Amino acid sequence: MRELYRRMIPAFLAAAMLTGCGQTARQETVSAGIRSGRASYDDASVLSFTGTESRAAALTESSASAESTVPEPVASGTKVKKSGSATIDYSNTGDGYVMAKYTASTTRKLKAQVKGPSGIIYTYDLTPGQWATFPLSDENGSYRVTIYENVSGTKYAMVLSETFKAEMTDSFAPFLRPNQYVDYSAASQTVAKAAELTKGKTESLEKVKAIYGFVVNNFTYDKQKAAAVQSGYLPVLDTVLAEKKGICFDYAALMTAMLRSRDVPCKLVVGYADTVYHAWIDVYSDETGWISGVIYFDGDSWKLMDPTFASSSKQSSSIMKYIGDTSHYTAKYIY
Repeated sequence: MRELYRRMIPAFLAAAMLTGCGQTARQETVSAGIRSGRASYDDASVLSFTGTESRAAALTESSASAESTVPEPVASGTKVKKSGSATIDYSNTGDGYVMAKYTASTTRKLKAQVKGPSGIIYTYDLTPGQWATFPLSDENGSYRVTIYENVSGTKYAMVLSETFKAEMTDSFAPFLRPNQYVDYSAASQTVAKAAELTKGKTESLEKVKAIYGFVVNNFTYDKQKAAAVQSGYLPVLDTVLAEKKGICFDYAALMTAMLRSRDVPCKLVVGYADTVYHAWIDVYSDETGWISGVIYFDGDSWKLMDPTFASSSKQSSSIMKYIGDTSHYTAKYIY
């Protein structure tokens, strides 16, 4: 019976709840290509981004003043690598982040990649003229940041690259600050709502319970958005909060932002729920350490919790049993 349950539940989730979020994940590949011959690039490398375009699409699935200050990312300019068209600022690696900016005018698509000591490669979109902040979520060690510009089709040529060693002053730093995927520095209403929900609460798990309860009891899964979301989508947190609906990426990013703004280390995790691409969160507390998959309180103990599944299924006993089983979840990226 348990084996039958394990075989049936992913199909049920994909069909009934996770339209968009429950798409079968496509393998992400970055393969070497042939250089276009443009002399303006710093390197002869051209890459083909054949899977990273679909990452965001695959994920489809009363205010109070904040008591703490949002740790705004800053391009300090003390450690910088520049070219004629791009800048990488790694002045604040001790605080768990690096920043990049394409400074020239272009209508071409832009990408940035961050490769950490584990060898995992994170690929991001860049907007010309705007700083983007990327977390150093692979702990201490050697990182390489590379900026690419589209040359044709899926082919991208390297514009600028820098390698540096990160030694963070706080191991929680990457999971407390805003970044491109969890930009709560631009979400004053989200920060204020988190302060309201956690007012008077000092324990991390109390804050988690308050924010989790608010999200799963007030938000609905947006199937229309899941069907229409485009590649490169990033949650606008105050909009998600105001509309009280979203896809799995929205749920996870909003809760991550709320918890971080209340000084609770939190990871936005992207990976697999069995065979479907999904997003969820991990949290840290002094009482328990890191809890993978985040948690809910069943009256007796804290257990694995997934805010999208719990909300969209009205916390039914079958879905709570499913998300309480850590074997269903495989992390791929952490933001």
